[in-house]
Amino acid sequence: MGSDGLRYALYLGCMIANEEYAYEMSTREIMRELGVELVDLEGESCCGSPIRSLNTRLWLYLAARNLSLAERTGLDVLCLCSGCFESLLEAKHFLENNEALKKWVNEALSLEGLEYTGRCEVKHLVQVLHDDLGVERLREHVKKELKGLKLASHPGCHLLRPSKVLRADDPEDPRKLDELIEASGAEAIDYPEKLDCCGAGLLLMKPEGTMSFAGTKLKTLAAREVDGLVTVCPACHVVFDKRQGAISRQVGVDKRIPIIYYPQLLGLAFGIEPERLGIHLNSSPVEQILSKI
Repeated sequence: MGSDGLRYALYLGCMIANEEYAYEMSTREIMRELGVELVDLEGESCCGSPIRSLNTRLWLYLAARNLSLAERTGLDVLCLCSGCFESLLEAKHFLENNEALKKWVNEALSLEGLEYTGRCEVKHLVQVLHDDLGVERLREHVKKELKGLKLASHPGCHLLRPSKVLRADDPEDPRKLDELIEASGAEAIDYPEKLDCCGAGLLLMKPEGTMSFAGTKLKTLAAREVDGLVTVCPACHVVFDKRQGAISRQVGVDKRIPIIYYPQLLGLAFGIEPERLGIHLNSSPVEQILSKI
């Protein structure tokens, strides 16, 4: 158990476990530093979000299955992926308000000896760091203040909306990620396009739409001469980090912008070696951030 008694059931979802390893690596490193224990969910699967529009019941079954696995641990769920966070919380909302669906889901889960009760809470990494641990606690562990860095936050859509269900932050004026950035000693700038979507939802169907959405934000940030963009969602990160070259060419952005996961940034402030944070796995020029600190 962590030194402060904080324990969470870690839900990775698909993208992080199969592609965005740096997000998991850096999260495990900072949580170890903070004395938080992460319990892996054995047997976890997709959250169901990709098939929600095709088969609502199958989505609810998959989401409830993961939640029932977490209930077995007696812990709240910690999500790193904002899409998974939204999917699990919306499924929880649906099942709490529809006894017939909940009964159907539990009949299906009974084949695996599982039962969904709705006991555990679902939290995003931003909530755990900001609300459960607190900004001051993070500052106590900072060994290398990242002063001089001017950073923009990208909270993304699925951390904030639908706001009646998620309530992770103010959907119109989110401040938590900015405050977390400032805990590292860096400056978090405000900008009008902060709430704009990255366009990840269009990546497979209409990639030119993704490039337009993401390109607008990258163009704005390049003009503001930021030192980097901070992400907390693997889908958003993939768009801005791995696809930045193609996006920049399409919209005409000459300056490449470093894209960094928040736990990577915090890990650098904690004095953790960049390789242990998976910095070498980022595709954007994160070495620019390393050179400035």
